[in-house]
Amino acid sequence: MDRGSEVDVIAGGAGGDLPTAAARTLWWGSAGLVLAVPGTSVLVVGAQHGGRLTVAALLVLVQAVALRWAARAPVAVLAVNAASGLGIWALLPAVTPTGALLAAQIGLCVVSATRPPRTSLRALAAMCLSAPLAWAADGPASGALLVLAVVLAWTAGRWRRAHQARTAAETRRAVLEERARIAREVHDVVAHTLSVMVVQAAAADDVFGRQPEEARRALRAIETGARSALGELRLLLRAFGPEVDGDGSQTHEKWQPSLAHLDALADTVRATGLTVDVRCEAAIDCLPAAVDLAAYRIVQEALTNVLRHAAGADEAHVTITSAEGQLTVTVRDNGSGRQSVTAGGGRGLVGMRERARLVGGSVRTGPRPAGGYEVLARLPTEGAS
Repeated sequence: MDRGSEVDVIAGGAGGDLPTAAARTLWWGSAGLVLAVPGTSVLVVGAQHGGRLTVAALLVLVQAVALRWAARAPVAVLAVNAASGLGIWALLPAVTPTGALLAAQIGLCVVSATRPPRTSLRALAAMCLSAPLAWAADGPASGALLVLAVVLAWTAGRWRRAHQARTAAETRRAVLEERARIAREVHDVVAHTLSVMVVQAAAADDVFGRQPEEARRALRAIETGARSALGELRLLLRAFGPEVDGDGSQTHEKWQPSLAHLDALADTVRATGLTVDVRCEAAIDCLPAAVDLAAYRIVQEALTNVLRHAAGADEAHVTITSAEGQLTVTVRDNGSGRQSVTAGGGRGLVGMRERARLVGGSVRTGPRPAGGYEVLARLPTEGAS
């Protein structure tokens, strides 16, 4: 099943056939209503008409049974119930046309909810054709009541269709947002680790013949970084399906990306030869989880950009401060003051801004007047979850 089909199923098949459970519920409810209202009227009114009563009762039964297929073939069911309703009214004129056509009104509601507007409008017009007959037979009030009942049934179906469309749109938007979130997480994990590994591999290649111990150190750093990335990717995948212990309880990995692991993140970058100074002056223990994760990922992406794009940079400074309900994250380097973001389409900077936006913050990036490049993120810590 593709994602589009999955969304439609989750949303209850907006604009299409009703799900099986809903169709079954519709049949039982509508059939019971038809047997209770026009069925009772037929029994009461037709008590003195012998053979007509039998035929009219059979037509009521046909209406109730036909509703079984209302979800699969609503137009055909509407036609059957409209014809049988007119038959009941012709046999027993004392039964109101609105009551005799109750099953047809239910069919019209289903047509309006599950079929395109053109089809439902044609069905509405066809149902309204019986209004002049009711007007001529029972007076203006009867004709007006029938038109009102038919229009209300059609409107209820349109409301149902609109509600399903809104639900489908909201579900689709949630799926797309979740896709974007997963893409950001995977990008942050993979891009940072691969950038460090590329730098380490180049360093190992440079000193492999002359300084084998340095080459081994670089290779060990590559192994450590790869293992760390694999572990973080496993955590990301487990977030969609927690493991279950033998006793049936769910298990969750305790480690999560957080500013508490900022030093470990800096160590992976230091292993490439870049000097990283970390200064944290904020109380990170009480940060909202979303802000904590966003700040960690912003620092991670900023350091990755220093490695990949900051020409001539050999130092990076990370500063975390908080004041007046706001966490400030600053990452500076001493490069040329320009960072190329053409590689990967600039997803890193876009990802940082998006992470900040999701928690109500902002990110400003650009060259520093004194030289180098700066990433400045301001994230509110009050009101974030």
